[in-house]
Amino acid sequence: MLKAPQILVRTLVLAASAAALLGCGQRGPLYLPTGPAAGQRATLPETLTPSSGAGPAQAPAAAASTPR
Repeated sequence: MLKAPQILVRTLVLAASAAALLGCGQRGPLYLPTGPAAGQRATLPETLTPSSGAGPAQAPAAAASTPR
């Protein structure tokens, strides 16, 4: 027979698990963007190894876009 603390702990774990599973997703279907802005984004290998694609030419563009 289960005791009251065991029932309480199992109920809390079940409720926390359900809340985590329900609250962790995005709504709607997943898709890959194909617009012109998507062509300027980094690919997965570039994000994993940023030194391969980001050279000194990237730094001035980033500095120019920041407001002063």
